[in-house]
Amino acid sequence: MAATDEDAEPPSIEHPLLEPDFLERRLYQLKLAGTAANDHTLVCLPTGLGKTTVSLLVTARRLEEAGGKSLMLAPTKPLVQQHADFYREALQIPDEEIVVFTGDVSPDERAALWEESTVVMATPQVIENDLVGSRISLSDVTHCTFDECHRATGDYAYNYIAERYHEDAREPLVTGMSASPGGDEEAILEVCENLGIHEVEVMTEEDADVDEFTHDTEVEWERIDLPEEVLEIRDALNDVIKERLEKLKELGVASSTQPDQSQKDLNRMRAELQQLINNDQSEGFEGMSIHAEVMKLRQAVTLVETQSVEAVRRYFERQRNQARSSGASKASQRMVSDPRVREAMRKAENFDEIHPKYRKTRMLLAETLGLEGGERVIVFTESRDTAEALTDFLAESVDAKRFVGQGDREGSDGMTQKEQQEVLDEFRAGEFEVLVSTSVAEEGLDVPEVDLVLFYEPVPTAIRSIQRKGRTGRQSEGRVVVLMAEDTRDEAYFWISRRREKEMESELRDLKGMADDLEEELDDSQQSLADFEGEDADGKRDVKVNEKGADSGDVGDSSSGSEGGSTRSGLRDFTESETDEDGDGDENAPGDEPTAGGDDDAGTDGDGSSDTESVETHEPHAEGEAVEIVADQREMDANIARDLSRREEMEVRLETLDVGDYICSDRVVVERKSVADFVDSLVGGDRSIFDQVGAMARHYSRPIVIVEGDGLYEQRDIHPNAVRGALSSLAVDFGASVLRTESEADTTDLLAVIAGREQDLSDREVSVHGEKGSKTLSEQQEYVVASIAEIGPVTARSLLEEFGTVEAVMIATEDELQDADGVGQVTAERIRDVVGSDYAG
Repeated sequence: MAATDEDAEPPSIEHPLLEPDFLERRLYQLKLAGTAANDHTLVCLPTGLGKTTVSLLVTARRLEEAGGKSLMLAPTKPLVQQHADFYREALQIPDEEIVVFTGDVSPDERAALWEESTVVMATPQVIENDLVGSRISLSDVTHCTFDECHRATGDYAYNYIAERYHEDAREPLVTGMSASPGGDEEAILEVCENLGIHEVEVMTEEDADVDEFTHDTEVEWERIDLPEEVLEIRDALNDVIKERLEKLKELGVASSTQPDQSQKDLNRMRAELQQLINNDQSEGFEGMSIHAEVMKLRQAVTLVETQSVEAVRRYFERQRNQARSSGASKASQRMVSDPRVREAMRKAENFDEIHPKYRKTRMLLAETLGLEGGERVIVFTESRDTAEALTDFLAESVDAKRFVGQGDREGSDGMTQKEQQEVLDEFRAGEFEVLVSTSVAEEGLDVPEVDLVLFYEPVPTAIRSIQRKGRTGRQSEGRVVVLMAEDTRDEAYFWISRRREKEMESELRDLKGMADDLEEELDDSQQSLADFEGEDADGKRDVKVNEKGADSGDVGDSSSGSEGGSTRSGLRDFTESETDEDGDGDENAPGDEPTAGGDDDAGTDGDGSSDTESVETHEPHAEGEAVEIVADQREMDANIARDLSRREEMEVRLETLDVGDYICSDRVVVERKSVADFVDSLVGGDRSIFDQVGAMARHYSRPIVIVEGDGLYEQRDIHPNAVRGALSSLAVDFGASVLRTESEADTTDLLAVIAGREQDLSDREVSVHGEKGSKTLSEQQEYVVASIAEIGPVTARSLLEEFGTVEAVMIATEDELQDADGVGQVTAERIRDVVGSDYAG
C-alpha cells in the first residue's frame, strides 16, 4: 500500500554495491549517470548538487558489470580524503579496498596497495609519477573520474594520465566533473579533447529536475570607503611605481607610466626585457630588475587597497628581511631603501584604527550569527596574511578558525592535511561558527551548509567565484556578500567578475543547445585516442598482450611490436666490434681516469668495503625486453621521463637518486643541465657541477653530462673561455663525457639511444648504486685546498702533490708555492693573502 505520510523519507537508490537507504533518489543524477555509464562524458552540474554522487553511481555500475577497479582523481589532498570518506560510507565494499594515494604514502606502499584495492582516490601528481615509474598499470581500471576537470589544460597531470588510460586500459570509461568547465567553447573543447571525452551533459539550476534542490543565492555588494591614512600609503607607493615605469618607458618597453597597468601589459614588458637579455643587451638586465621592483610594489598596493593595513605591514616585514639576507636581489634592496616606501612602511606601522573591511566583516557576522540566529559563516580571502590577521581579530567576538594551504612560508606556518581535516570536521560538527579560508576550500570541498558566505574581496575569475557561491543555498536560501573598496582594484575585479560570470552562465546554457555540434567536433578530434591500439570493423579496440598474459586481440608474432623495432632501428647500426667480447667494454681505455674499484668494483666504497645491500640490480637485458631507464623523480619538472614512458620499447623507474639524473646501465649515469643551470652551477649554488660529477665518477665508470639548449657562451657575464675551461675540466679531470642537445625532445632521444646501446648491444644491466657516501680523505684534502682563493680542483691537486699535506701548503712561502705546476706569482700571492691575513670579521 502506497505511503501517504507527508513526512515519509524520500525514495533512495537501490543497487547491489550501494548501502541501502543511503542515497536519495534524484532524477537528474540518475539521468547524468546513465549517460556517463555508456560513454566518456563531461558532467557539468552546479556546486553542491552531487557531482560526486553521479561518479559514484557510474563506479558502482562499472564494478558490477565490468569488474576491475575504479580510479578517482582530485586536485587537492583534502578533496581526495573527502571523496574516500564518502565512498566508504556509500559503497558495500570493504573499507580497506578503498584506498587513498597522496604524496604522504610511500611509492612502495602505493604499489602494494594498488594491487589489493578496488577503488583508488588520488592526487594526479602521484598517479602520474607512479605511471611514469612503472609502479602501477591502468589496464584493469574500468572507470576513471577526473574531478575539477577544468584543470585539464597545459601540462597538468590530468592530460598525461588520460592519454595513458585510453592507451593502457582494456575497457576505459572516463567521467569528467566540474561546476565550471571553462570560459568559452574553445576552453571546454580543450578539456574534452585532453581527457578523451565524447559526451557533454550540462544541467543548470534552471532545469526542472534540479530546481527543487536549489535555492536562490543573491549576491550583495557592500561598498567600503577607505580612510585617508590608507589612501596616503597607497598613493606613496603608486608614486614610486610611476617613477620606475618611467625608467622602463625610457628603455622602450613601457608605453604608459600609470600605476594601474594591466597584468597583460606587465607580462608583455617582461617578455620584451627577456628578449633584450637573450640578445645580451645590458638594458635587459637593468630593466628586469626594475620590473621585479614594480611587481613587488604593486603587490603592496593591492594589499593595502583590498586587504588591510595589517596585511601590507606583514608584507613589508618580509621584504625587509629579504633585503637584509645574503644574496638579496637589487629590486628588494632598492624598494625598501626608497624614502617614500620607508614613509609608507612607517605609516602602516603607526596605523592603529580598525580597517573598515574588518569592521564590516564583524558587523555582518553579528547580524547573521546573533540577530538572525545563524550557525555557520565562511569568509573567503585571497591573502593568507589577511586570513590569519582576520581570524585573530574575529576571535575576540566569535569562535573563528583559519583554513589555509599546506605550504610554509616566512612568518606563516601552513596546515598539514590532518590539521585541515580536523578543522573541517569541527566546522561540520558545529564546534565553531566562522571558517576564515584562503582559496584552498574553493574547489569541491564538502563544507557544510552555511548561512553566509562573505567574500573579503571580489574574485576576478568566474570559475572560482561560482564555486565559492556553491557553499551556500544548498538546503535553504543563503546569503552571499562581497566587500568592495571604493576606487581601488576591487572595483575593477567587480566588473571583471560580473562580465565573466555572465559569460560562463551563457556558455553553460549554450552548451545544452550545441551538444550535437560538440560531439561531431569531439568525434573528429578523438580519433587518435580511439586508434591507440587500432580499431576493427566494429569499432572495438584491439588489445595487445602484456607481460602478465592479459587478454588480447589480434597481435603479431613479435612480442616487441613493429613500432618498437622501428623506433630504435638506428641502434642496430652499432656493430658488436665496438665492445669487448664479454660485453663490458674496455676496463681502462686510454684517457679514462680509474674510479674507486674500477668497473668490476662498482658498488663498493672508496675504501673497498662492500655496500651491496644498498645496490639494486636487474638481470642482464634479454632480447625483446623493454630498455630501462631509472630517472630521478625530481626531474619530473621536465617532460623527459613522461615522454620516455610513452614509448613502447622503454620502461622508466622513478627513484630519488643520490647521484645523477638518469641511470642507463650499471656504468652510465647522466646529469642533465640546461645551459642556464650549467652556468649557474659554475658560479654559485649549494653544489657545483664539479661536486656532482665527482660524486657520479665515484660510482659509475662512464659519467655523462648533457648540456641542453642554445646560448651556452651567452649566459650571464661569464667569459666564454671560462665555460670552455669548465667543459675541459669535466672531460679531462673527471673523465666525464659532455654532450650537447638542442631541447628536451633531443635529450629524450639521446637518453633512449644511450640506454638502448648499453642494454641491447653491450648486454649491460641497470644498477642503482648505493648512497654517494662521504668524500675520501684525498678528496677532502683537495676540497680544502681548492677553496683557498677559489683556485679550483686542478691546482689543488698540483699543490698537494708538491707539498704532500694541507698543512705544508698552508705554511709555504710565495716562492715555494710557485714550484707547483700551474701556480704563478698572482695565484701564490692570493693564497698567501688568504692564509696569512688577519681575520677582519
